[in-house]
Amino acid sequence: ARTASCALLIGRIYDDGGNRMTPTHAQKSGRRYRYYISSALSQGRPEEAGSVPRIAAQSIEPLVISALREHGPDQAGDDRTLVKGSLERVTVCAGSIEITLVQGDQPEEAAEPDAPTLPPRVISIAWRPTPLRRAREIILPTPEDCADRRPIRAETRATLLRAIASGRCWLDEIVSGTVAGPAEIAAREGCSPRRVSMLISLAFLAPDLVRAAVEGRLPRGVGLTRLVDPPLAWSEQWRMLGLSRQSAPKHSH
Repeated sequence: ARTASCALLIGRIYDDGGNRMTPTHAQKSGRRYRYYISSALSQGRPEEAGSVPRIAAQSIEPLVISALREHGPDQAGDDRTLVKGSLERVTVCAGSIEITLVQGDQPEEAAEPDAPTLPPRVISIAWRPTPLRRAREIILPTPEDCADRRPIRAETRATLLRAIASGRCWLDEIVSGTVAGPAEIAAREGCSPRRVSMLISLAFLAPDLVRAAVEGRLPRGVGLTRLVDPPLAWSEQWRMLGLSRQSAPKHSH
């Protein structure tokens, strides 16, 4: 797949939960955006994902390449050659990027059976994740929405849950290479690539937010339109909705 071939860090990037991160992409307004996502997330185990389950390729790849050119054992060649020869592993944490370099030749005495081997060389770069879609912040609830604490309507909830299920399924197809991207899914489903990308974004919702939707505990006014293209941080998703994680109304039958 083209996404995989463009991904410089494929096979070498992990979240801080120890899960490998795999390349994926989204298309918007004719532009292609590349990401790495935690395999725990793409496999439907969001609770096992690290603190940063998704990261834009353009955010991390330049940082890693710059560090390798400055500190790597082999600084020659193009970016892909540099990664292959110098990078052992990169771990994405909430406050830093941890880059483990390939070990150079061990000293001659290290060949002895009892001789200690050199520890891996790790470079730590201070870093903070930024929301991938800042424009989403302008969609704010009205005062009436904030005051309406009735549970989500049953039909709205059903539509939302179907959309979340579709988004997760489509993301899995893209990550596994079953399809080339949103455009192929759109042609198959008879909808626009933008709609496919919107529903795929629902796969990145906080697990407790999805659980609240399943249990009918989200307030009225919170539906598909409000939840597509969510911020990266799960806590920010709740804040975007004007809710605390404890404030979703209890569902009354």
